[in-house]
Amino acid sequence: MTQTRGADIERPDTRDLLQGVGLRPTRQRVALASMLFGEQDRHIAAEDLHRQAVDNGIPVSLATVYNTLHQFTEAGLLRILAVEGQRTYFDTNTSDHHHFFFEDTAEVMDVPDGAVTVDNLPAPPEGMEIANVDVVIRLRPARKTRR
Repeated sequence: MTQTRGADIERPDTRDLLQGVGLRPTRQRVALASMLFGEQDRHIAAEDLHRQAVDNGIPVSLATVYNTLHQFTEAGLLRILAVEGQRTYFDTNTSDHHHFFFEDTAEVMDVPDGAVTVDNLPAPPEGMEIANVDVVIRLRPARKTRR
């Protein structure tokens, strides 16, 4: 039953997606990719994806989830977003864009396109180029003002 639930998660185009970027579509890669690249963009930590996989009956270790996420990143399918010191998020939207980070829930959300402009960037050191600029706007619930 466990394998059936995991197999049911597969999206029809997932194997093609993985092969298109040079990754062998193993059962675990296909299952994780199917969860990641659903209908909408996602920001997810490895621990959360692991929990989701286990909940869906996919037998996968946390180490395999980490390795797979890094393989997907190297293949250009994901973008790494470091928001908190110990927690890294993987973003399925690989375009240049910025993020809100909700400190109380550890949720990450895209900032609407065009809402942030970054000007006056320094010239990179010789032999280097700017790959992208990440702006993370940290949010917390508004504090009540005293009267």
